[in-house]
Amino acid sequence: MPRKVKKINELGLIHVYTGDSKGKTTAALGLALRALGHRYKVCIIQFMKGGRYYGELVSAEKHFPRNFEFAQFGQSCPYADKMRKGLIKCGRCRACFLTFEEETEQAQKALAYAEKAIKSGKHDIVILDEINVVLNKKQLNTDDVLRLMMSKPKHVELVLTGRRAPPAIIAAADYVTEMRKVKHPFDKKFQARRGVEY
Repeated sequence: MPRKVKKINELGLIHVYTGDSKGKTTAALGLALRALGHRYKVCIIQFMKGGRYYGELVSAEKHFPRNFEFAQFGQSCPYADKMRKGLIKCGRCRACFLTFEEETEQAQKALAYAEKAIKSGKHDIVILDEINVVLNKKQLNTDDVLRLMMSKPKHVELVLTGRRAPPAIIAAADYVTEMRKVKHPFDKKFQARRGVEY
């Protein structure tokens, strides 16, 4: 009779995806999709993003309902429903990234949510999407995020995305990837494309 093999959790490192090019959130979500394929439990917390219109979140929620959780803490896009239905394109208005009165308060709520998610024991991978932008805008204290990074349970893989990651965050991470733009259709005034940019 074959022996039952105990599953080994090899997770527990910290990733930072930063830089001025496309691909930071995409890389984090690719990692999430891979982990979901291995039946790991993934939580994505999006700072500065609202509206729930991102195709990758819809897909993960549909195909991995028991192992996937996400929360958004940002200004909702007024066009989200129409974009989700394919009736209009994202107009690059970037309204969902503009500063609004409650943005700092939302960032603090997102960090509190992240701390609970990381320490809950329910998730193998936690992604803090756009947290580096929030740190760069001084809406959160870098020391608070560093404390969270250093106090996470050993088995939780943690991913931080966003432009201009602070040097202290980069120093504390195990993986650091900087996306550098060489060429992008936005330079030629292309609009964001459904299924590619959102």
